[in-house]
Amino acid sequence: MIIIGEKINGSIPSMGKAIAEKNEEYIKDIARKQADAGATYIDVCASVAEDVEVETMKWLIDLVQSVTDLPIAVDSPSAEVIAEAYKFCNKPGILNSVSGEGNKMDVLFPIMKENPEWECVALLSDDTGIPQSAEDRLRVFDKIMAKAKEYDIAPSRLHIDPLIEMLCTSEDGISMVVEVMETIKKQYPDIHITGAVSNISFNLPVRKILNQAFTVLAMNAGLDSAIFDPLNRDLMGMIYATEAMLGLDDYCMEYIGAYREGLIGPVK
Repeated sequence: MIIIGEKINGSIPSMGKAIAEKNEEYIKDIARKQADAGATYIDVCASVAEDVEVETMKWLIDLVQSVTDLPIAVDSPSAEVIAEAYKFCNKPGILNSVSGEGNKMDVLFPIMKENPEWECVALLSDDTGIPQSAEDRLRVFDKIMAKAKEYDIAPSRLHIDPLIEMLCTSEDGISMVVEVMETIKKQYPDIHITGAVSNISFNLPVRKILNQAFTVLAMNAGLDSAIFDPLNRDLMGMIYATEAMLGLDDYCMEYIGAYREGLIGPVK
């Protein structure tokens, strides 16, 4: 599983407070803890006014890179901000994100063409908003793939986010998003499927249980990249266990290694 650590995001109240107060030690500590917990990438999202977003992103990226050499997922709703902020990274990471909205692909896909080691998250939304059917989300997916082909971007460099929404407002559970995941994986086996796992449990009690259940079901449908809190040991354990169950972990070596390193199981 490709784990994109979500905790350096200004939309999280505690992190937003740390960013506003320029609390560098708190931010570095969160970055370090996510790296130690097994994150693959550290997501950095300032969630500040756009006129100060690039400078804030530089400050945050520099802080993260001062304590870990993990690659950065450069996260902003503005493609223009991402196009500037990725330059502050010491190594290739993930552009988070493009979509079918506006000119995002035309801003960021040329960067990926010029920088072939960079990857990106692609959301299945467009100028009409979030499509409400699997058919319409797959229509957006087809447009994204056509544009990626124009820029010679291999499917393996894309992390497709089918848009995970609240379970409590769904009429059919997660069947629609599972259909989208499975269809995409059948068409492009090398592509990554990602998403913000915790979206599924908004406005419901005992969210951790729902997040774990969703993650297991989604991994069975092709989820191999996810944006979540790697400090959640229960969820991390569920991911390692599910990979072993799906035959993605030869002789359970990754599961055993994660236990020995103290990433899963009781706190040592």
